[in-house]
Amino acid sequence: MKRILIVLFVITANASLAQTVTPGLKAGVNITNFTGGNFDDVEKNALVGFHAGGFINIGLGAFSVQPEVLVSTAGVKIKDAGETQNVKLTYLTVPVMAKYRANGGFYFEVGPQVGFKLSEDIGESTIDDFAKNLDLSVCAGIGFQTKSGFGIGGRYLVGLSKVGDFDASSGIDPDFQNSVIQVGIFFALKGQK
Repeated sequence: MKRILIVLFVITANASLAQTVTPGLKAGVNITNFTGGNFDDVEKNALVGFHAGGFINIGLGAFSVQPEVLVSTAGVKIKDAGETQNVKLTYLTVPVMAKYRANGGFYFEVGPQVGFKLSEDIGESTIDDFAKNLDLSVCAGIGFQTKSGFGIGGRYLVGLSKVGDFDASSGIDPDFQNSVIQVGIFFALKGQK
């Protein structure tokens, strides 16, 4: 029994020493839209925005956890009565991704994200406080990272929480969610172990 405990202790100690912590920076393009709600009376199209920020990857072999802090935009282009208006929301987002790195540098990731509204630009709208201050999403992605730390990745975010923070009497149903496709580049400052 004593030998088994010693072996387990040595394995655990080696595993904790093999853990790597790698900071990094990332930036890219967001292609966003709203899903759900009632937009039957208007033409709704995707809005192009951005995301930028940093991350810390905490790795243990092929698996890792990667919390991030990003400034990220969401929104939509709405065309009504011949006029186009951009609805742009800016969030401070905090995704926490569970990542699996396969041989050759490819990786897969999944995890939750919480977003805190920083600003909203609704153009000529008369709706005050268009969006809620908190946005919840679930994310999944795929990418490639070189041994030098440079990488490229894509991620899809599905909104879980209602975005609209206004009364439906305004003529628009506030029960819609954010939908975001992110494509970007990143650089892990210590490189891949």
